[in-house]
Amino acid sequence: MAYKLPDLGYDYSALEPHIDARTMEIHHTKHHAAYTSKLNDAVENTDLANKSIEEIFAGVSKLSPAVRNNGGGFYNHKLFWEWIAPGSGKEMDANLKAAIDKAFGSLDKFKEEFSNAAATRFGSGWAWLVKLDNGDLVVTSTPNQDNPLMDVADVKGKPILGLDVWEHAYYLNYQNRRPDYISAFWNVVNWDKVAALYNE
Repeated sequence: MAYKLPDLGYDYSALEPHIDARTMEIHHTKHHAAYTSKLNDAVENTDLANKSIEEIFAGVSKLSPAVRNNGGGFYNHKLFWEWIAPGSGKEMDANLKAAIDKAFGSLDKFKEEFSNAAATRFGSGWAWLVKLDNGDLVVTSTPNQDNPLMDVADVKGKPILGLDVWEHAYYLNYQNRRPDYISAFWNVVNWDKVAALYNE
């Protein structure tokens, strides 16, 4: 089963001015494409080639760095393109809003906690909104291309929203101003996708 680079489903310029077209193009056609290609190389002719990415993550601590890093890079970005979309800002799904209010007190308090996790992740990594097995929502972050599905994660669960805070995701437009990029992210969050994952 070869992994394939997914289409974005929208133009590279569709998220401007919040995320610029050149960053989107490089991020998708260079970074994500490289993770996809290297993941395929890493699992080719192994017993991992027939496993789902979720099955691979469940035992990633015993696998090579090439599988862990490129598997995470492939999967995280695949979801990231769906978590950001043009024309966002529609009314939030009632179930998701109730869960966020229960976990964090309000949407604004959730955004504050998530933004802080993204801003304080040292070096490269991701911030996450995670649905735990019991249905509760928590915010966490991971280094590099790790994610909450991996057996190495401090907080394990289903990622329903994630933000890439590697410099390649924002440096062309925001340089060293990661908090400005995080703030801009809220203008393009696809809450419909977040709600779909939450309600699955």
